[in-house]
Amino acid sequence: MSGSSSVVAMKKVVQQLRLEAGMHRVKVSQAAADLQQFCLHHAQQDPLLTGMSSTNNPFRPQKVCSFL
Repeated sequence: MSGSSSVVAMKKVVQQLRLEAGMHRVKVSQAAADLQQFCLHHAQQDPLLTGMSSTNNPFRPQKVCSFL
């Protein structure tokens, strides 16, 4: 039993390796350039870079109403 289960496991490993070998890959330098271009293109809409107005900020402290 142990021999047949080992063969089945190895077939699964080979199948997975063939699947991974057939995948399209992008060079790291190209992926980094694409990421940099994306960040530069979307920088104007990024609130972490441009800041957020206090009226549109959902995380601003809420005003407290108090009766005197």
